[in-house]
Amino acid sequence: MARFRRKSFSTFICLVLLIFIVTVVLKSFTPEYSPFGSIFGLELFPNIKGPGKNDIQMLSNIDSVVAEALTKMNDIDPERVKNVEAALRQFPAPNYNIHAFYYTWYGNTQFDGKYIHWDHPLLPHWDSKVAAGYPRGRHSPPDDIGANFYPALGAYSSRDPSVIEAHMKQLRAGAIGVLAVSWYPPGMKDENGEPTDDIVPLILEVAHAYHVKVAFHIEPYKGRDEISMFNNVKYIIEKYGEHPAFYRHRTNTGKFLPLFYVYDSYLLNSEQWAKLLKHTKSSSIRDTHYDGIFIALLVEEKHKRDIVTAGFDGVYTYFATNGFSYGSTQRNWESIKTFCEDNNLLFIPSVGPGYIDTSIRPWNFQNTRNRINGKYYEMALSAALEAGADIISITSFNEWHEGTQIEMAIPKTSQTVYLDYLPHKPVVYLEVTRKWAAIFSNERKRWLE
Repeated sequence: MARFRRKSFSTFICLVLLIFIVTVVLKSFTPEYSPFGSIFGLELFPNIKGPGKNDIQMLSNIDSVVAEALTKMNDIDPERVKNVEAALRQFPAPNYNIHAFYYTWYGNTQFDGKYIHWDHPLLPHWDSKVAAGYPRGRHSPPDDIGANFYPALGAYSSRDPSVIEAHMKQLRAGAIGVLAVSWYPPGMKDENGEPTDDIVPLILEVAHAYHVKVAFHIEPYKGRDEISMFNNVKYIIEKYGEHPAFYRHRTNTGKFLPLFYVYDSYLLNSEQWAKLLKHTKSSSIRDTHYDGIFIALLVEEKHKRDIVTAGFDGVYTYFATNGFSYGSTQRNWESIKTFCEDNNLLFIPSVGPGYIDTSIRPWNFQNTRNRINGKYYEMALSAALEAGADIISITSFNEWHEGTQIEMAIPKTSQTVYLDYLPHKPVVYLEVTRKWAAIFSNERKRWLE
């Protein structure tokens, strides 16, 4: 009996040792930080209640650039900070010819004292008879928001450093190299939001930590003309132009100039734009410290000649609805590319994963474009490559109101019915972006050979 007990004990010890060895070996195959190792494929959910500045002493063994940027952010969880350097090694290289339109107009009670934009009003149809058949009012966050999908980060604030960091991780997971931030001059805002220029410094800091660049998407504020545009560009360059995350594009002549997207550029006539953008005008911005690459929005076909006359450097199409406008209709992209080549313009088609805005325009079903489980997005990306895009812009990273976001969304159960990315994971559109960013990079190398 004693021998049997000794034998059983020895067997038990061997079994424990075997389990321990197997556990150690399996753990060795898993990197300390894997961007595709969490429940949703990415460790992109912030701990909103992170420690304060006193706990950031743990940064001493991290790359100094990352440490400096993250130290400037209050309430950063040091557990995430420790993983930044490892995360950068795990993410695919950023493709600086992939740009994503980025919106900073969201707010919540924790960071802004109220919900901003998530409580978007339901907009009436312009025909009062049609409008009478649809509901009015506002959304009531956090469970009822002005979007057809629900963000994985919840009804977040664009001012939350943890959210900005999570966004940078998502951008890097998608190999996106440039975010084009929606921008209004200081003190100005869209009709449903608040001024957001003061968020830009934090975005630049976190973007730099993650090797993402920041361009500016200038919105059509009241009173925008060639004079105010000169002042806007001057302000942006003087305040942000020296930051290492500030995006500059290399021109055919070898210069590195800031790139500006100009939304609804057609609202100003070509003669006024020419005063700013043509070399021959005395008030021109060209060959000054504030020169840049100015990208016009191409909506209608007749806008092409105006864009050339105005002196723009390229075109983008913005809308994610194939067929909505001449510019956003993918079958027109090859001819638009030819037009751009003939006039020495950059061609920047805009692609999107789909479109649905019935949460804020309940009557606008005709412009809905089903995502088809990612196929719509892939077809758009393929069309952009086939047309010979110089840069591909994505509409959008986080325009939730119009359902064009590639940001992570999750299934949500509430009185409001939300769409989701099922049967795929919340990360699916970042994965698709990463795949096509690699294809685009390889194609560009082939074109340049």
